[in-house]
Amino acid sequence: MTGFVLRRLAAGGGLLVAVSFLIFSLLHLAPGSPLTSLLGGQDASDEQIAALVREYRLDEPFLVQYGSWLARAVQLDFGRSILSHTSALARIGEFAPVSAQLAALTLVITVLVGIPLGMAAGLRRGRAADRLTSFAAVVGMSSPPFATGVLLIYVFGVGLGAPVFGAGGAGLDRLRHLILPAVALSIVLIAIVVRQTRAAVLDTCRQDHVVFGHARGLRISRILTRYVLRNSALPIVNTVGILVIQLAAGTVLVESVFSLPGIGTLMVNSVEAKDMPVIQALGMLIAVVVVLTNLLVDLVSIMIDPRLRLGVRTSP
Repeated sequence: MTGFVLRRLAAGGGLLVAVSFLIFSLLHLAPGSPLTSLLGGQDASDEQIAALVREYRLDEPFLVQYGSWLARAVQLDFGRSILSHTSALARIGEFAPVSAQLAALTLVITVLVGIPLGMAAGLRRGRAADRLTSFAAVVGMSSPPFATGVLLIYVFGVGLGAPVFGAGGAGLDRLRHLILPAVALSIVLIAIVVRQTRAAVLDTCRQDHVVFGHARGLRISRILTRYVLRNSALPIVNTVGILVIQLAAGTVLVESVFSLPGIGTLMVNSVEAKDMPVIQALGMLIAVVVVLTNLLVDLVSIMIDPRLRLGVRTSP
């Protein structure tokens, strides 16, 4: 197991290096010179320009500049934000809690609603409940989160007076402000989980061990928990992992609709202001989340499926 984790970390590290090279290249691919990108179109004195040239080694070859930037990035130094004049990570730290809370709430809603509905549809294949759930899933997958958010604002904000602007304070007030954005985000995700869970349950119910369990007269609750749910868990876990990755970069429009001060809003503001240090730091943050999520999904899958554990032990 240790060797497997180390190999996956090494592969993830290689992926992060490749992503870092692409992200750093934004400085040179953006219109104008790298110095113009770092200044974000703002005026600067000769001393500030000279300091930027020294810091980013803009007077040296491209690979030397990248190596210097990567060395600082490994130390979590991505430069200073053009808008706030603080470090890029400190700038992200101001917005990250709201996005993290929104993503966590969305994931909880998705799992608690999507998995039971998908199991119920799979166990009642062809019945009215299955057809209704499948139809709702198709509608949900066709509903853009930003459009759903506008509809929720009209129904619950205008009609019922629910909070639809900003992130609120702490505790229950924050929850009240995040519930509608989380619902807007989770509808599409619930539809995906329902379809994947239904397909996994249908496939598992066709297996011989489930048929034999029914033939032996085992309790339905035992068949569901020991045979159906456990053997359907692997594709469900993989699906949830993909959804976590999607949430890491997919909250931009919903945060804009509900005026939430999160990572999505920060990304939009940084792109508009050409705040290159923050854009680069956000890109690397999302890449790290993707790599760690993939590793976590692999570890959970190994714990669920004994066959995968055997493969890890026997692999070189």
